[in-house]
Amino acid sequence: MILEMKVPSPGESIKEVEIATWLVKDGDYVEKDQAIAEVDSDKATLELPAEASGIITLKAEEGDTVAVGAIVCHIDTDAAKPSGAAPVAQTKPVAEAPKAEVKAAPVAAPAPAASYASGTPSPAAKKILEEKNIASASVTGTGKAGRITKEDAVNAVPSMGTPTGGNRGSERTKLSMLRRKVAERLVAAKNETAMLTTFNEVNMTPINTLRNEYKDAFKAKHGGLGLGYMSFFTKAVTRALQLYPDVNSMMDGDHKIAYDFADISIAVSGPKGLMVPVVRNAENLSFRGIEADIKRLALKARDGQITVDDMTGGTFTITNGGVFGSMLSTPIINPPQSGILGMHNIIERPIAVNGKVEIHPMMYVALSYDHRIIDGRESVGFLVAVKEALENPVELLCGGNPKKAFEL
Repeated sequence: MILEMKVPSPGESIKEVEIATWLVKDGDYVEKDQAIAEVDSDKATLELPAEASGIITLKAEEGDTVAVGAIVCHIDTDAAKPSGAAPVAQTKPVAEAPKAEVKAAPVAAPAPAASYASGTPSPAAKKILEEKNIASASVTGTGKAGRITKEDAVNAVPSMGTPTGGNRGSERTKLSMLRRKVAERLVAAKNETAMLTTFNEVNMTPINTLRNEYKDAFKAKHGGLGLGYMSFFTKAVTRALQLYPDVNSMMDGDHKIAYDFADISIAVSGPKGLMVPVVRNAENLSFRGIEADIKRLALKARDGQITVDDMTGGTFTITNGGVFGSMLSTPIINPPQSGILGMHNIIERPIAVNGKVEIHPMMYVALSYDHRIIDGRESVGFLVAVKEALENPVELLCGGNPKKAFEL
């Protein structure tokens, strides 16, 4: 029997996916539930498992965009497993080194006679060249009578100047659907919101003191779970969102949607790029609950197992550029949300404390917000509330009883 495998729906809003990588070759014998391909949607990269065992025939190429429900391969379920074949490992095969593409040398043809079309771009090509800021005179047309085609314009690259020696190679690769969607959303956020950023700084001494005192007991009590900075920041954010609810709101045309819960998107770096899985109802979670959920989502992102549902929704985002060494940044809002908090690296700096200069571990924090819905008073007040909670964590985040708050 020939089984037709179709693209399953990764989520309600997703209508098409892109074949990122085939993990098997045409004619291979595959086992049921073996991962046979990675597919990109505009929200996540997902593995496609074989629905049955048999010989596979591929019906789509890598890089093809296919609709949800479209047939991507056939599996001959009547085919016998080749004798002596090793058991199929449920891991991704090592990618083969790319083979150089060998092309036959083109047959020399007489140069086309000069005409009005020679070196003249088509309307579509002209638009592309203008967007890339490339002069048409620097492009050789391959169209009729030397006309510059759309394909010529797409493949054209700006001049990099006169070489003076050394390796000057380049490589052109297509962005994944996920990366293209992220780029599209970032540009939309800049163009469609009135985004501003306000800054403050946090003295991390109180949190460091609290973590140093309790982190070992926390780890022992909760099965190796670490007591990290992110749970303190998430707690501080959910408290500030209750004090300044406009920051937890969204624009919807001429209306404002206000939420009485805090679904916090946590930006994490995965093998396929930036992802923002969501910690649901973070306002109700303990330190242990927040740390456990962040660890679970980070592992799924690292292993490529993150789902669309894991990243759907979110009312506010926290991003930590400090893990990469960033001292200060202006994070971009994650639409349709109205605010994002940026954490940065911790550096010991001299500050004035009660009229004396002391050295403390300091972190700059940044709040980018949509000024269409959040006024300056709310944005500044929100960030000050975050700062106050982080600098007084025992009272404002632990209710005066750290042992109880850490469930020790």
